[in-house]
Amino acid sequence: MLIALAGLPGTGKSTLARGLGRSLRAPVLSVDPIEAALLRAGVHETQPTGLAAYVVAEALAERQLELGLPVVLDAANYVEPGRQMWRDLATRRGVALRWIETVCSDEALHRARLDERGAYIPGLGAVTWPDVLRRRAETDPWADARLVVDTAEPTEACLARALAYLGR
Repeated sequence: MLIALAGLPGTGKSTLARGLGRSLRAPVLSVDPIEAALLRAGVHETQPTGLAAYVVAEALAERQLELGLPVVLDAANYVEPGRQMWRDLATRRGVALRWIETVCSDEALHRARLDERGAYIPGLGAVTWPDVLRRRAETDPWADARLVVDTAEPTEACLARALAYLGR
């Protein structure tokens, strides 16, 4: 199974992804640390490092799926080309694709999370509230079936809902 998370920065994707990875004993592939590694390796920030990080995550996910392992993808997936990449991978590997979108209905909590985490991955700048608003405006509409998890709820409740959705 390919489990793809989606959502704006600061909505709890990484927290949920780690919980799913632990519960399912599945590798978690996170786009942000991959992008930071590309930058540390000397790829210039003017290059499309975000796209490159998605492509690297796709290649790594495909290898894990070949081994018969479920994979948890931790990426924003707010635009259609990124989503299509995961659909294509699931089709190519003959596995189910399950989408989980994280949202945070409490704006004050969402903003506080961004402030707390700052530049939470060395090499990547901090995401600001204006960045979130810009990405929200750029988010493509959904056509896929998905579970929407409101991370204003306790983490354990969110994880339990996600696991139930996945049939675990």
